[in-house]
Amino acid sequence: MQLALTEEETAFREEMRTFFTTKIPQELRDTIASGRHVGKEGIVTAQRIMNEAGYAVPNWPVEWGGQDWTPMQRHIWHEEMQLASVPPPLAFNASMIGPVIAHFGSEEMKAKFLPATANLDIWWCQGFSEPDAGSDLASLSTKAVRDGDDWVINGQKTWTTLGQHADWIFCLCRTDPEVKKQAGISMILVPMDTEGVTLRPIELIDGGFEVNEVFFEDVRVPGENLVGEENQGWTMAKFLLGNERVGVAPVAQTKRRLATLKQVAADRGLLDDALLAAKVVELENDLLALELTALRVVAHSADGKPHPASSVLKLKGTELQQAVTELFVDVAGPLALASGADKDSDVPDWARVTAPDYLNYRKASIYGGSNEIQRQIIAGTILGL
Repeated sequence: MQLALTEEETAFREEMRTFFTTKIPQELRDTIASGRHVGKEGIVTAQRIMNEAGYAVPNWPVEWGGQDWTPMQRHIWHEEMQLASVPPPLAFNASMIGPVIAHFGSEEMKAKFLPATANLDIWWCQGFSEPDAGSDLASLSTKAVRDGDDWVINGQKTWTTLGQHADWIFCLCRTDPEVKKQAGISMILVPMDTEGVTLRPIELIDGGFEVNEVFFEDVRVPGENLVGEENQGWTMAKFLLGNERVGVAPVAQTKRRLATLKQVAADRGLLDDALLAAKVVELENDLLALELTALRVVAHSADGKPHPASSVLKLKGTELQQAVTELFVDVAGPLALASGADKDSDVPDWARVTAPDYLNYRKASIYGGSNEIQRQIIAGTILGL
């Protein structure tokens, strides 16, 4: 693999770096760099600026706002965005339902949803996991039954990330209980304000409320809200999850966090410790290997179909995210207990977010298909076991 950038790629990197560091408000980038959350308004602001410039959904077809970029250009775009501490385009829109609608939806559905999805005029959430169907997603029990021209949905979804902000939910429903479980699933789009939809927040271990339960009680939506063909939802789910697994390996973001860790450790005189220094170097090497794997996955993903090695990215990427947050706790020592410190105190931002980040990132090895499931996928599709 050629690692050196061409002149054109170097110029493209400078273009992206200039855009992200001059067009995205400094306040948003400072908030991200300090480990704090920008909230819904900040995410919407950043994505609309990127969309106006044509940079929000480069992975989409060109006719729907995408860019005819090479795999290396997409990688550079993603890396420079993370290095500049820019809030990324909302994954549920840009990496999940957008590509699904672009690939499987009717022309009418594309025209109705894709422009609004790219501009974040619609905030989507993901209705996949259920209390008894997490990693075994095919066991879902939420049902959708035809009633005239409509679908009537009953059931429950859980771990619905940022559902409190969502306008619509893309929902996997069982539409044929008589066939094998993977064959009887459809994907249906549901407005969150539809009568019968109830959202209830779930408190996480870090004290946050970013995930929710969503209940459907006789929820009626038009038949045209079916994506693609009836009972083809499992194919769409695999397509979507492949894209999600590529996106959950934020190499540049993890590199930036590791660089912050090194600076904090140096400021505290800890890098002279041979064991700590060895752990940092090992993480840097692992991140380099992951970056090369990400390039290989993108380069070999034809026609928008994710490469099987995307499971490797998901597996190793989330493990490295967790490893960096764990090492940060070690470096922070007693300061890791300062998460509740007043923002006007002398406690630095990095210390206030150390423990919450460590706790929050325990989820990373679960969402997008647990890492245990990823090992099974790798064994079957890559190793042939």
